[in-house]
Amino acid sequence: MARGSGLCGVVLCAGASTRMGRDKALLPWPPPPPSENYVVADTFLSAAIRSLSPVTEMVLVVAGHNTNSIAPVVYAHGASLVTNPDPARGQFSSMQLGLHEILSRGRDAAIVTLVDRPPARPQTIEQLREAFMASPPGMWAVVPEFKGKHGHPVVLGRELIEAFLRAPATATGRDVEHQHQAHMHYLSVDDPFVTLNVDTPEDYAALQNRHMP
Repeated sequence: MARGSGLCGVVLCAGASTRMGRDKALLPWPPPPPSENYVVADTFLSAAIRSLSPVTEMVLVVAGHNTNSIAPVVYAHGASLVTNPDPARGQFSSMQLGLHEILSRGRDAAIVTLVDRPPARPQTIEQLREAFMASPPGMWAVVPEFKGKHGHPVVLGRELIEAFLRAPATATGRDVEHQHQAHMHYLSVDDPFVTLNVDTPEDYAALQNRHMP
């Protein structure tokens, strides 16, 4: 049985980027070559918004103390901004905030991604959307899997959204996922970026030498 189409994008970018030393949301994407003439076309944040926009009705960006610095990027790409007043509580609090916001806006499904990674391929995102739309009622989420490792973006139905919102603030997304393992669909994809985290300057520099999807 196909699901409804009220899919909303959520980009989590309220982290402090401590190990990177600068806001990962504003890192140029793709990483620029060592050339003074290079013009930055995108950032991790704008690329994330652009990747989700074609398959969603709206995109929400959850920010933290970086709200003012990323707001121009958010609005320039047609997304909405939600601020986590206490991002020190961790990423799960930002996810709960974003998911609560999409329910309050009348949507009942979300595709959630993290800003600290390159955007997934358009084909990957479309695969995830199609798998979710075709999933039976007992399947609450679709998670990409690359070489046996789970990643993002993830597509969440209302049942799992409500489970996330019921969880204590001290929980993690992984905790909730494990509690509802029987309702998760892990979709194998040919896209290494779904599992690639970029946490340090060395991680970011290494992207220059990777094959871009």
